[in-house]
Amino acid sequence: MVADEVAADSEPLVEVGVGPWEGPWPDDDRYDPELLENGDRRNVVDRYRYWRREAVVADLDRRRHPFHVAIENWQHDFNIGTVVRNANAFLAAEVHIVGLRRWNRRGAMVTDRYQHVRHHPSVEAFAAWAAEAGLPVVGIDNLPGSRPMESVTLPRECVLIFGQEGPGLSDAARAACSELFSIAQYGSTRSINAGVASGIAMHSWVRAHAGPPPG
Repeated sequence: MVADEVAADSEPLVEVGVGPWEGPWPDDDRYDPELLENGDRRNVVDRYRYWRREAVVADLDRRRHPFHVAIENWQHDFNIGTVVRNANAFLAAEVHIVGLRRWNRRGAMVTDRYQHVRHHPSVEAFAAWAAEAGLPVVGIDNLPGSRPMESVTLPRECVLIFGQEGPGLSDAARAACSELFSIAQYGSTRSINAGVASGIAMHSWVRAHAGPPPG
């Protein structure tokens, strides 16, 4: 079967990224010679095509937003990868993994290479870090007493913390929070997973505090 033959009931494969650089190479140390020679098939926006990873991270660091994201990890939650990916998309300052150090990186889609991720062995260690950094801890969970997130503006500088899939925020994490907000739901399910909740919360922060992304 030749490469351009595609079954009638299937979609043709779309190649991601760009091929080798055409023409004289740019005189700019942000560019990676290997990528210029072989092409860039990474999951990055077009403005970072052919850039070295370190150059991409340095550029992101110039523009990172002042909110952080934390998630508890007591049972190897598969949502953590999605949280990291969302944090990269909305340009959070850092992601904080609270509990187990190991987490499933598949859902991050390699964005953890560009996103700062910090580990805290316990809620107490995380809370001490947040206090020293002067950042209020804001819990996102559908708990009794939580205020609807749709009715408030999230703090500009803060840490948004999400709980384990299923039980939600632990008692220790709830005690560390200065505020608790819930996400409005209208169906029959009791909760939405942490990956989805993190995207909703981060987008809420962006709508309140961030301008348009770079072109």
